[in-house]
This record gives sequence, structure tokens and C-alpha cells, in this order.
Amino acid sequence: MDRYVISALVNNHSGVLSRIAGLFSRRGYNIDSLTVGVTENPEISRMTIAVRGDKFILEQITKQLNKLVDVVHLEELDPDNSVFRELIMIKVKATIDRRASIIELAGIFKAKIVDVATESLSMEVTGDQAKLSAFINLLQPYGIAELVRTGLAGLERGNATIMENYLKE
Repeated sequence: MDRYVISALVNNHSGVLSRIAGLFSRRGYNIDSLTVGVTENPEISRMTIAVRGDKFILEQITKQLNKLVDVVHLEELDPDNSVFRELIMIKVKATIDRRASIIELAGIFKAKIVDVATESLSMEVTGDQAKLSAFINLLQPYGIAELVRTGLAGLERGNATIMENYLKE
């Protein structure tokens, strides 16, 4: 199954997220990743939805989303013409004798140490999913105590914006 990333402009008010998530649930489609936040226009939020399936499933999802009143505009982000990033925060068990090697790994991955405790280090790192997965895999032997991911965010490369594309319609 292929991964597709849909960028949606939606009205920024309560209930929109639950209606969109409900649509996926009712149709039996799984959401791999979902991020949402207000845009440069406070009346509009932008959702980045990552799903797996084939072109038929993508077409069905797009048709159903376009039927929702609160959906202002949809675009599929082309992976060859887009930039995707995700943030993770990770707490690793870090005894004194292992701390230096964990900090070295953090440096290689440009992770920022956000908290130091007597027996753990907490870090944040952004990047594409492959980079983050590699970082997590290298930290596993130390003992991952906690992990949180923000979900995928994406922008189309170049000068065009999703809002400009919407206004052209």
C-alpha cells in the first residue's frame, strides 16, 4: 500500500476535527498521521493527513472530505515536490557511564537536549520519518523510557502556497 499525504484547509472552529476523524472511522480508513493547527489566517486551520492505500482509496477519501462543509480546500502533496517533517520528543535512560555516548548520538542527529535528570535525558529532534526512525533505533539499546511524535507536517516546494491555490479556484 502506498502512503498519501493530504493537506486540507478547514474552518477553524470546534467540532471540525471530530467530524473529519469520524468520516475516516465510518468508512473504515485508518489515519497514519494527523496534524492540525491554525494558519496565517486565524479563521482557517491546516490539517496534514497521512493515509495508506491505493489510488481508489485516496479518491474516495478526497470525495468524502470535499463533501464536508468545513473543508475549504484539499490538495494531495506530491512526495517528489514536497517537504515533510515530524518532531519527536524522546526520554532515554541515561546512567552517568552512558550519558556521553547518548549526547554524541544526539549531536549527530541534531537533536536538542531539553531535560537532564539523574537517570535520563530528554531530547527533541525534527526530520523526515527515515531520520527519526534511525535515531529511535540507535537509542533502543539504551532504553527508551518515553516517546511522543507530533505527526507529519508537509509543505509543497517552491513559491506556490495552498492558500493561493485555493484562491485560484
